[in-house]
Amino acid sequence: MNKLQTVEQSLWAATAAPLAPSPPLSGAVRTEVAIVGAGYTGLAAALHLALAGRAVVVIDAAEVGDRASGRNGGQVIAGLKYDPDTLEALYGDQLGPKLVANVAAAPDLVFNLIRQQQIDCDAVRKGWLQLATSEAALKPLQLRVRQWQLRGAPAELLTRQQAQRLSGSQRYCGGWIDHRGGTVQPLAYVRGLARSALRAGCQIHGSTPALKLMRSNGSWRITTPRGEICSAQVILATNAYADALHDPLRRSVIAIPSFQVATAPLPAALRASILPEGQAVSDTWQMLRYFRLDAGGRLVMGSRGVFGDAPLAIAARHHYCAVREIYPQLQAVPFEYHWGGLVAMTPDHVPHLHELAPGLRAALGYNGRGVAMATALGTLLARWSLGAASEELGYPVTPLRPLRLHRCSQFGARVAIQYLRGLDGLARARDQLLRKSGNA
Repeated sequence: MNKLQTVEQSLWAATAAPLAPSPPLSGAVRTEVAIVGAGYTGLAAALHLALAGRAVVVIDAAEVGDRASGRNGGQVIAGLKYDPDTLEALYGDQLGPKLVANVAAAPDLVFNLIRQQQIDCDAVRKGWLQLATSEAALKPLQLRVRQWQLRGAPAELLTRQQAQRLSGSQRYCGGWIDHRGGTVQPLAYVRGLARSALRAGCQIHGSTPALKLMRSNGSWRITTPRGEICSAQVILATNAYADALHDPLRRSVIAIPSFQVATAPLPAALRASILPEGQAVSDTWQMLRYFRLDAGGRLVMGSRGVFGDAPLAIAARHHYCAVREIYPQLQAVPFEYHWGGLVAMTPDHVPHLHELAPGLRAALGYNGRGVAMATALGTLLARWSLGAASEELGYPVTPLRPLRLHRCSQFGARVAIQYLRGLDGLARARDQLLRKSGNA
């Protein structure tokens, strides 16, 4: 394995097509809808609004997709953490089935949008694997598959042999495949959304932080370093990077670090047996790992990161161990890229859609499923802004509930992460003892 680089570098930034021009906002502009945040949520909303003939201005404190949207694993996954029966029980007989249908169709929305807008983002729709690390972990997966099958989803259980063949790893004892899922190059996808929105007539301005938001004479005014936006409606699409612009919104989610590594392109002999059919994978550890191959044949592995300004070697350590555990045959393959970002987690593990004030709306909290769900909720925000009643969206619009003691949330998250890692460590030790006793 090569010596670890000392500077983070994202595989996606190194391989995506160039960013379309999005200069900082200068001067005063008036528009129908202003959007703060140029990620999947904001740009999906902007594109649909512009295609419907609305004037839209999008601003972002960084560049387009430079935050979570361009730094995630690029897995396109249907559904939420909760299974369909649970979602329907939580949200009732009227809204529950509509919510399930919306989250089930989110990958269709992504891949249809890519096709319709001709977005070049290495889109692959070969399915998503959720693989079990123990026999005990198989039971809830069996229930999940049965529930999705009853709703017509193309989901199948996998035997141990099938899971090992499709993953190329002996580590898993079964699982399931969801044929609705797939992968994209995440930064290329968000930059493609931006190009499509620009073609449809949007204005997009990077390096333009929103400094102040206030309502005046029936309109919203957003102050930026070099300009101002006056708009009838505003969409806040900042997700894990929400800031003091609307502090209660920031305090409604917990920002959790995520980290990824990518190998050098795998040698042909190894590539033929590792994820040979091109699926993306998530596993069932408490601190789940997710991995895939990119278009260049690199293995990309992600999991929870570390808080604070930790040295890169510490941030990458768990990921190196995970790669070696899952694929011992990659021991000699070097790593070329290392990068991280933030994931917005909600207390109920469900993405939130809010009306914060008349004409002020937001969506956030994708809990690690942002490619599909941010695209879906951005589309719903566009429909809502075009005049659809909230009851017609098929998704719950909930009151904003800032977390109590939010300032302590990162400390609590650190403790929880270490606790879950400890549980996984005990489970791995138990598995090793069982394997040794079985071989004795």
